[in-house]
Amino acid sequence: MGAHSIKASSTGRRVATAGLLAAGAAVAGAGTAAAAPVTVDVPVELRLPGVPAQVTVDLPEGIALPAGLVPVAQAAPVEFATPAPEISTGQRILDAASTRVGSPYAWGATGPNSFDCSGLTSWAYKEAGISIPRTSQAQIGGGTQVAKADLQPGDIVAFYSGASHVGIYAGNGQVVHAPYSGTSVSYAPLDSMPFYGATRYY
Repeated sequence: MGAHSIKASSTGRRVATAGLLAAGAAVAGAGTAAAAPVTVDVPVELRLPGVPAQVTVDLPEGIALPAGLVPVAQAAPVEFATPAPEISTGQRILDAASTRVGSPYAWGATGPNSFDCSGLTSWAYKEAGISIPRTSQAQIGGGTQVAKADLQPGDIVAFYSGASHVGIYAGNGQVVHAPYSGTSVSYAPLDSMPFYGATRYY
């Protein structure tokens, strides 16, 4: 009887233990499935490899930082470079011509110290990496014709009958040009001379 009783008791413990383990697993499984996300408002600074950004938050005193987190006091500031604005081809042409304002007019001159009208336009275009014809008539006869209402900075504008004079549109109703003997490269209102046509090579 004694031996039988011990055996039965031992078996009962084994069964009870197994039952508890099974029940525990079921409870754990149910708890895992039913667990809702927990949001903790605890600020930390997160640094991700290759990501130039950071989020700074405050941890309560006495809480150890997980591996990979950097204390704010040790964190180096993140600097972002501002990209330079892209300059259009037309603006480069205009910028080149604008650097010659004040240079004297000289018939047949193509710069860089003196210019005639088509010498200034061809020089400014060359500075922007574009080769155009030399004379005012040939310049206005090439490229893509542009209506007066559609002018953009850098366009070549021709004036007078037969396109005998050219300048570079500077925006805001202005042109930069080399006017005539005794003057220098300067700005002038677009409508101060009879408009002939306009063209664009870019």
